[in-house]
Parts: sequence; structure tokens; C-alpha cells
Amino acid sequence: MDGGNHSVVSEFVFLGLTHSWEVQLLLLVFSSVLYVASMTGNTLIVFSVTTDPHLHSPMYFLLASLSFIDLGACSVTSPKMICDLFRKRKAISFGGCIAQIFFIHVIGGVEMVLLIAMAFDRYVAICKPLHYQTIMSSRICILFLGAAWALGVSHSLFQLAFIVNLPFCGPNVLDSFYCDLPRLLRLACTDTYRLQFMVTVNSGFICVGSFFILLISYIFILFTVWKHSSGGSSKALS
Repeated sequence: MDGGNHSVVSEFVFLGLTHSWEVQLLLLVFSSVLYVASMTGNTLIVFSVTTDPHLHSPMYFLLASLSFIDLGACSVTSPKMICDLFRKRKAISFGGCIAQIFFIHVIGGVEMVLLIAMAFDRYVAICKPLHYQTIMSSRICILFLGAAWALGVSHSLFQLAFIVNLPFCGPNVLDSFYCDLPRLLRLACTDTYRLQFMVTVNSGFICVGSFFILLISYIFILFTVWKHSSGGSSKALS
């Protein structure tokens, strides 16, 4: 089947979080305050790190990079969700839905690598302090950032490869407030069991892999701190 000529659905409709007017009003206030606070906080972090020479270190460079990504994370779904709280019919175009999915997965992939980079930075600072400046050079930081974006974009393109040619010819209602890839796959006019499995494996591999790398790095950090503290106690007793 040639999927390129079967995508007749031009938009998707969100059911949203709730139909209660009181709850929608509460969500509007809470989401707006949280969005403004998050945007303000992350912007201040990026501005402070880029303008203050005292903060031009690997740790703050990675922190500013993470805050910059968080600006995008806040803006991919939150403004649309807040605006939809005013609307009776919450819809998004097919292209807009694809764009949302793309940026969600890019941001997720980039954040995973940046968190690993920040954990590695703390590992070097605590476990190998004498070699910190040599290991965490500007070149290494740029490589971490480049790897983060490369993984994020490739992960997102891999996910989108599953849906761009799928036939969407029937239902177009998403039980959500944003374009969620697994829910979108269920709306396709074909069997998507294998595609859903591949999407889950792809995302799960990145999430679980990142989790174990972070866990191992922090185990090394805790072990080093414990060894130093126990060594200091032994010297004090002797």
C-alpha cells in the first residue's frame, strides 16, 4: 500500500484534560503561572551564565545548555494547551502535530545526553579533581553538546519515520492535550502493533540506558565521597 496518498486527515482534535469550567479555570491560572516562572527562571540562568565571566566553567555551560533546552520544552506544548483552555474545539493541523512530536523527541533526547554530561562533570570534579581542567576542557563540552543534539535529532527523525507515511483516514480525536506518538499511531487506518513496539523500544532504550549511566556515575561519586570521609575519620582517630 502506498501510504503517501492515504493521509486524508488534515487535523486532529484534542479532548483536553477536563470539561469542567471550574477545573479549566484553575488549570489556566496554574499553567500560566508555571509557564511564566519556568521561562523566566531558565532565561535568567542562560543570561547569567553567558554574561558573567565567573560562570564560564564546564558545569555552568552544561547548566545553561540544559536551561536553554528547557525553554523549548516549556514552549512546545504549554502555550497551545493554555490557549486551548479558552476554546470549545481544540484542534491542531496534521503538520502542527508532526512538528510537536518532532520537537518533543528532540528535546527529550538532548536532555538525556546533557544530564549524562552533567553527571560526568560532577564525577570528574569529585573523583579526579586534579585532572578536572584537563578532562573537562572546552572541546569536551562542545562535543557533549554536539552529541546531545545529534542524538536528539536522530532519535526524533527515527520516531517520525514510523508515521509520516501512515494512512490517517478515519478517527482524528486524541485523548490528550498534545500530540502523543503512541496515541497518534492508534488512529492510523492500518495495523500499527509493530510500529508501536519499535517506538517503545527506541524510547525505552534511550531512557533506560541514560538511567543506568546516571546511576553508575552517582554510585562512583557516592563511593568516592564515602571513601574520603572514612579515610579522614581514620586519620582523626589515629
